[in-house]
Amino acid sequence: MLTIRRAKERGHADHGWLNSFHTFSFADYYDPAHMGFRALRVINEDRVAEGRGFGTHGHRDMEIISYVLDGALEHKDSLGTGSVLRPGDVQRMSAGTGVRHSEFNGSDSAKVHFLQIWIQPDQNGLPPSYQEKHFEAASRRGQLRLVASPGGTDGSLTLNADAKIYAAVLEPGAALEYQLPAGRHAWIQVARGTASVNGQLLDTGDGASTATAGSISLSTTDTAELLLFDLA
Repeated sequence: MLTIRRAKERGHADHGWLNSFHTFSFADYYDPAHMGFRALRVINEDRVAEGRGFGTHGHRDMEIISYVLDGALEHKDSLGTGSVLRPGDVQRMSAGTGVRHSEFNGSDSAKVHFLQIWIQPDQNGLPPSYQEKHFEAASRRGQLRLVASPGGTDGSLTLNADAKIYAAVLEPGAALEYQLPAGRHAWIQVARGTASVNGQLLDTGDGASTATAGSISLSTTDTAELLLFDLA
């Protein structure tokens, strides 16, 4: 059974410099029916205006993942990390006992478009840490590329949570399957384009969940980019 969360049903906040859509309750958007899915607590689709960004602020006890779709996002944090994230880059920041960070769009001509994802860790009070990695488009094209996992399997980022994150770029006519083990739960998020999930059509920003073990079929007659979360 597939449960669909349509993009048009998401929460929305337009701050001028930030245009954000919330799949789950976040900040001033509260919907008790959509507080998260298993350990997956936040999927925000954010667009940051030119020369603007998130000022320095703090987090605790959360796995924070950024998946960049367009533009360049400059990151700085209290761990001493500084970098610029571009399409194909995935960032994991484990807030643990506490971390402060900022994110900024240094461009004067292009917005930054990215997904901000929060996953609750298996254990609180861990030391804060940071990782980032670039995943070439070729490694995600026509297949589910593991980009984050508990053990950092297959060159993925390491999560302090019982969760796996896969990314895929599907071209017209592409089709693939994911085998969901018994007792696991899956969330599929369409980052852009249109995809069919178990025969159900999903557009940009749509999400779908299932707890039914077995094959999840993914296909498209268009170009699509999506994330699949395998959760306890």
